[in-house]
Amino acid sequence: MKLKEIERTAVQAWSPATTHPIYLASGTSAQQLDASFSTNATLEIFEVDFRDPSLDMKQKGTLPASNRFHKLIWGNFGNGSAESSGVIIGGGDNGVLTMYSVHQILTSKGDPVLGQTEKHSGPVRALDFNPFQSNLLASGANDSEIFIWDLNNFSVPMTPGTKSQPHEDISVVSWNRQVQHILSSAHPSGKAVVWDLRKNEPIIKVSDHSNRMHCSGMAWHPEVATQLVLSSEDDRLPVIQIWDLRFATSPLSQLEGHTRGVLSVSWCQADPDLLLSSAKDNRILCWNPSVGEVVYELPIRSQWCFDVQWCPRNPSVFSAATFDGWINIYSVMGGNLEAQQKTQADKISSSFNNLDPFGTGQSLPPLQVPEQVTQTTLIPPLKKPPKWIRRPVGVSFAFGGKLITFGLTKAPGQQMQQIYPHQVFISQVTTETEFLLRSKELQMALQSGNLLDYCQGKIQTAKLPFEENLWNFLKVNLEQESRTKLLKLLGYSKEELQRKIASCLSNGIPDKQPLPEAGDTNAAPDQLLMNSSDDVAAVSSSSAFFDNLIPQNYLESNTDGLISQALLLGNFEGAVELCMRAERFADAIILAIAGGDNLLKKTQKRYFAKQKTNLSVLLSSIVQQNWQDIVCTCDLQSWKEALAILLTYSKHEDYTQLCDMLGARLESEGDAALSSDACLCYISSGNVERLVECWVKNHETSLISSFPLDYSGPYREGDGAEQVC
Repeated sequence: MKLKEIERTAVQAWSPATTHPIYLASGTSAQQLDASFSTNATLEIFEVDFRDPSLDMKQKGTLPASNRFHKLIWGNFGNGSAESSGVIIGGGDNGVLTMYSVHQILTSKGDPVLGQTEKHSGPVRALDFNPFQSNLLASGANDSEIFIWDLNNFSVPMTPGTKSQPHEDISVVSWNRQVQHILSSAHPSGKAVVWDLRKNEPIIKVSDHSNRMHCSGMAWHPEVATQLVLSSEDDRLPVIQIWDLRFATSPLSQLEGHTRGVLSVSWCQADPDLLLSSAKDNRILCWNPSVGEVVYELPIRSQWCFDVQWCPRNPSVFSAATFDGWINIYSVMGGNLEAQQKTQADKISSSFNNLDPFGTGQSLPPLQVPEQVTQTTLIPPLKKPPKWIRRPVGVSFAFGGKLITFGLTKAPGQQMQQIYPHQVFISQVTTETEFLLRSKELQMALQSGNLLDYCQGKIQTAKLPFEENLWNFLKVNLEQESRTKLLKLLGYSKEELQRKIASCLSNGIPDKQPLPEAGDTNAAPDQLLMNSSDDVAAVSSSSAFFDNLIPQNYLESNTDGLISQALLLGNFEGAVELCMRAERFADAIILAIAGGDNLLKKTQKRYFAKQKTNLSVLLSSIVQQNWQDIVCTCDLQSWKEALAILLTYSKHEDYTQLCDMLGARLESEGDAALSSDACLCYISSGNVERLVECWVKNHETSLISSFPLDYSGPYREGDGAEQVC
């Protein structure tokens, strides 16, 4: 995905990894002209700010140059001081090699040119800093000229040895990434020479025997000291060859994916499995050289990319310079182009400054980008995570005391090209033998489904009354008609309750209509509350009864008259209000039934608000079905009664949550005994996780409280939890 871009016909160089913020230097490219045919040269430095969503880069420094550049390189030399940002070396025409101070360019103070030399006889196309000694610079030009420069004394260079024969141009020089005194150079003829600076002579030469290998790029392996890659710009052989100096007779492997000559290569220093290449087929590919496959490809552009470079500080970012006069910065982590398209549209729209060019009296609307159905805006990332975000090791415990681990095995450098399978190790960790036996017993019961016998066995072997009660609850919860049996365990029986009611009726309490069952919701309110005799119904149907009940001169004399008048006018709310004021609650309820459900609910609410007795609170909750209020406000000593109400009246879908709420109150607000009783609520609701947590907490508390105050013996985690099994 593209992150930044600048329009420059230039060569490029990234700031070193130790420099912050990240900069990109560009120098006007030699042997290239733009549409203006200008021959001026400029060295510019841009800040690469990835927090800015726009594609533009801020120019931080610029310097007119006397020569155009074939190659730019940015080194750490002089970074020891607080103000230094390193140096930039530029290779130009006529053998000119110039050293610039980055700090002077950024601050525009003093002369930025630290040194300049013309020791080379031709254009300087190859430059590289020694990765171990920042003051050592290698440069290559025409006639097989290779110089080693000490930046502390820039005037007198040294040579790595006698010039190679026959004399030809130097296209690339590169220091070995593992051995500091090894330098290599590549020639357009396809030959690569490896130099040993201690012996001051070439130690090996590698070349392709087909004589079609026109070398355009070279790079050492970041980790293996004996491996390097060579790229060919010949359209007849557009390949990248991987050489191992231990077998220098032929390439170790060959990467074939480009259809035309390869122009440049760049090996990622943070991950040896990422190798960039650009070619004349307008493609930029990212290879995994170990397996020879393409792991990332940029969308095809209209012009060749002659230089690609990884960013030293941010390894997922690279830059590409093209012949159409653009330097683009991309990320191999993928992304979406929609935000960039919106930003570009806003930028174009804002450039008009909401002018009114057509005299319509209205400002220009925002620019709308036409939808392109065929264009894919989502750019995929690398096929596998790169090394810098890859998890090196991992560990996890599994059920049954198993420990699972994995790790990346560091292979020797001689075997880097081999592919090692990823290994996962499973180990068995045993610390509690007795606990494992009980766990195995529980697993066997779960697999066979014979949980009732398992619970019965636990009941028989229980040592404490609480444990016996707990396993009784668990067993009943697994049986049919669990609610009825749970009520019996709580001490409530329907048969016993019926016997008590019969006893009360035999002592002179008048018979009343039996209450409906909890699930009977079909009975109308008037059928449940009204119990009129046939005689009263017959009298009420006659007009004589109405006349005798309400005389004509009685309508406005007292409260009954006002109520009668409100009823005659159909004002049930007024009639109910009069009855409530006169504390005639029975009349108010009867009238509210006739007035509709809303009026009935309001009347019931007002009635219960006035009647503040223990029975009225229970009646209010049952009539209004406010089970949550019972759970939240009941006395914790009466938790059994609260649970009995939930078992009797609550709906199945609300029962579990209400039982959990009651258990939570017993845990948080009750004493140790009530906190233990919370386990019974969790068993009733079937919440195994909360049951285990509560049980472990209470068991640990009981163990700690049973220890003497001066007890300092060992305590193992899980001693209480193992009792559940």
